[in-house]
Amino acid sequence: MDAKDPADVPDGHPPLLVIVDAANVVGSVPDGWWRDRRGAAERLRDRLAADGLPGRADPVDLVLVVEGAARGVAPVPGVRVEAAPGSGDDLVVELVRRAPGRPCLVVTADRELRRRVTELGAEVTGPRTVRG
Repeated sequence: MDAKDPADVPDGHPPLLVIVDAANVVGSVPDGWWRDRRGAAERLRDRLAADGLPGRADPVDLVLVVEGAARGVAPVPGVRVEAAPGSGDDLVVELVRRAPGRPCLVVTADRELRRRVTELGAEVTGPRTVRG
C-alpha cells in the first residue's frame, strides 16, 4: 500500500504510517514461530489485513518489515510488505526517515530500535497493540 495523496484524505493530512517490526512482534510470543518464520510472518500480515490497527477507526498505512527467513512474504490488500536486505531494524529506521513530517507509529519492543525511531519523531508501541 503506497502513501496516499494528502488531497485524497478528508482533513488534508496523510494517514498514520504504521511500521510493524515483524520479527520482534512474532518473537514476542513463544508459540513455535521459530519452526516456520515465514508462516508466522504471513499469519501476522493476515491478522493486520483483517484487523488493521486495533482501536483506530481512521485509515492507516500498514507496512510489515520482514527479514531473514521471512523474506518473500507477499503483500496483501491493506498491508505493504518490505523485505530488509540486511537488518530489519535498519529498514524500519529508513522508512521513518523517508517520511519526514508524516505521523509514524512503529510497533516493536526492541529498546534500541525504539530509541532510534523516536529520535526521528516517530511514536512507538509494543507488540500487544497488534497481537490482540
